[in-house]
Amino acid sequence: MADEPLVLGIETSCDETGVGIVRGTTLLADAVASSVDEHARFGGVVPEVASRAHLEAMVPTIDRALKEAGVTAKDLDGIAVTAGPGLAGALLVGVSAAKAYAYALGKPLYGVNHLASHICVDQLEHGPLPEPTMALLVSGGHSSLLLSSDITSDVRPMGATIDDAAGEAFDKIARVLDLGFPGGPVIDRYAREGDPAAIAFPRGLTGPRDPAYDFSFSGLKTAVARWIEARRAAGEEVPVRDVAASFQEAVVDVLTRKAVRACKDEGVDHLMIGGGVAANSRLRALAQERCEAAGIRLRVPRPKLCTDNGAMVAALGAEMVARNRAASSWDLSADSSLPVTESHVPGHHHGHDHVHEVSKENLYS
Repeated sequence: MADEPLVLGIETSCDETGVGIVRGTTLLADAVASSVDEHARFGGVVPEVASRAHLEAMVPTIDRALKEAGVTAKDLDGIAVTAGPGLAGALLVGVSAAKAYAYALGKPLYGVNHLASHICVDQLEHGPLPEPTMALLVSGGHSSLLLSSDITSDVRPMGATIDDAAGEAFDKIARVLDLGFPGGPVIDRYAREGDPAAIAFPRGLTGPRDPAYDFSFSGLKTAVARWIEARRAAGEEVPVRDVAASFQEAVVDVLTRKAVRACKDEGVDHLMIGGGVAANSRLRALAQERCEAAGIRLRVPRPKLCTDNGAMVAALGAEMVARNRAASSWDLSADSSLPVTESHVPGHHHGHDHVHEVSKENLYS
């Protein structure tokens, strides 16, 4: 146990200041400061508000995580941080803090990918990830189907959303129904008392000529909004629970169908689901049902690990250390559109730097 890497991870890609501490695949601390309440009155995340909140929360959240883990900063083997994708200003706060801590402590710095981190977090719950693993990542900003044969160096995008991510659709429909923000948890709650077959909403990109693994939720969102508007215009009451259930069913039906199909096509017998929307109870249930029918093992982390957190970043950082991946250099920058094919960012080597041994071979595309 003691020889496994002890890594602190910092996550600030959106509105959560997450700091996690991991030893190998064991979670020691997961501290989160959320600014969601500060955004609620705007009905969405305001980047500038998020960046300022990260700045205020950073040091206290790191202190809290170290205390919770019962370790000191000097004990750490490395500092990992989300370098992208995410909101540029928010990412910068995390990257700057990570650099400051790593530099001051003389520890290696690992700038890691937010999406690869969402996959890697499952190791904290269910042990090492099988290779290869198919991952369905669904959050406010992303709906992606990824094939990971090595979480530190080989993540291949199979499909992605071509417009609104699933989480955005949940937020927008919740807004049309006047249910508040964020939309995911509240729609999940109302849907439990509704009929998922009440209204036949469209299933995006499921036709024979459509791309097999890509997602589209924009048409669904418009269809639901129009349906609600038509009822209101006719002076009829909107059956909120049925609308929530039918909308949710349309989303999770497409997500699970495409994920299982990708597993079958690629001959992969493990499906991992991550990202904020993976906390959705119907997505979990339907995925379980369809995976069992197809002989696929489903892995879904507990809801708290699905939403953005520092533990997932620390988990990927620990894996980088364990597999001797190159550390990032001090000129690491935040990249709001970092491609998922880059699990981490070694950066360029500028000589006078004893902590970072970076070789060009590790810059995989």
